[in-house]
Amino acid sequence: MAQVPSRSWQEVVDTGKRGDVPEGLWTRCPQCEAMVYRKNVEQNLYVCPECDYHHRIGADERVKQLCDPESFEPMWSDLAPVDALGFVDLKPYKDRLIAEQKKTGHRDAVLCGKGFIKGRGVVLVSMDSRFMMGSMGSVVGEKVTRAIELATETDQPLVVVSCSGGARMQESALSLMQMSKTSAALARLDESGGLFISVLSDPTTGGVTASFAMLGDVIMAEPKALIGFAGPRVIANTVRQELPEGFQRSEHVLEKGFIDRIVHRKDLRNEIGRVIDYAGK
Repeated sequence: MAQVPSRSWQEVVDTGKRGDVPEGLWTRCPQCEAMVYRKNVEQNLYVCPECDYHHRIGADERVKQLCDPESFEPMWSDLAPVDALGFVDLKPYKDRLIAEQKKTGHRDAVLCGKGFIKGRGVVLVSMDSRFMMGSMGSVVGEKVTRAIELATETDQPLVVVSCSGGARMQESALSLMQMSKTSAALARLDESGGLFISVLSDPTTGGVTASFAMLGDVIMAEPKALIGFAGPRVIANTVRQELPEGFQRSEHVLEKGFIDRIVHRKDLRNEIGRVIDYAGK
């Protein structure tokens, strides 16, 4: 699984005790290091009001931001991963899954369903970096594939928001198989004339980048998102060269032609709706 150095929103919340100031009211931005009022960041879609840093957000918050109010209908929520290989690293995989499920309230690292974005019906997939860094195992691959197949059957636009460290090493080859599985489903969607809008958020790396994330008809990315296969530290150690500033960030990837546009989080709803209309979907 690719290394992802930046921190999540939950990790940067300031909980220091300062006299009579309640805990959690302020947070330090990991980019500009400014102390900002937590509620202001939340109201700004979890974007720093000082420097525009886009904090990582969970799948539930992403769906809330993108979909019209109360229009999202989750699907396949009963699917849960199993420890088919009896994998143990620092602790057994089965114990890790239980802990992640308690922490996030989800059975795995993706939320799928039907909803409306600016009044346009879509099939929406939102990956959740809170669950094992959004890694793709068998259940994530299965749910993404089912969402693709639903979009194919109903002729609705497919919107996938990627946020992942890549393949889930605890599932070994079973995880790697999801790359071809999801890609094959997207080929069938393409043959049927379907529309796939891929949104890349920080981070989108590893096997997710090497499969469905980069196969969109239109590929958008949030500003300064880490996008790549291997992490920059791995590449630097491999080629023994200093990498250019901003390497593998959205702006660099756009310059090299791998994505179509960079879209601020506040503009994502409008931009997705515009692309759907342009494509006649």
